[in-house]
Amino acid sequence: MKISTKTRYGVRTMIEIAQSEFDKKGVFQKDIASNQNISNKYLDHIVQALKTSQLITNCKGKKSGYVLTRKPSEITVYDIHRAFEPGICLIECLSGNYDCPGSDSCLTKGFWGELNNLIIRYFKSVTLEDLINNKISIEDSPAMTGIISK
Repeated sequence: MKISTKTRYGVRTMIEIAQSEFDKKGVFQKDIASNQNISNKYLDHIVQALKTSQLITNCKGKKSGYVLTRKPSEITVYDIHRAFEPGICLIECLSGNYDCPGSDSCLTKGFWGELNNLIIRYFKSVTLEDLINNKISIEDSPAMTGIISK
């Protein structure tokens, strides 16, 4: 599974906006582009998706900066991901749109399904506030502890 560039840049954009939440003017797109090293043209697509998903809005009309529509503690990484992708699906047979001929006898479908659910739960458990406060590190992750120590 590979997380799309739009999702990764979307998370970075949301962090940039959240860190400036006390600025009454919001954060201007040109500043996000400059601070995050994202082209303004590409950022247009990111911002539009975040606005469509009602995660951000213009502070005071068209010529103003962007602000969050909710508190950072109420926005999850899953919410941001969903602005760009319909969901998380590790393999085709879990999508519901795929008719796998071996589905009835597949011994690994449960494994992939549980892994898929684990990723979704993790995305839903991490908030924008967690990212801003640097509460997420690979060393602290229970799932990664066993991997790193091996």
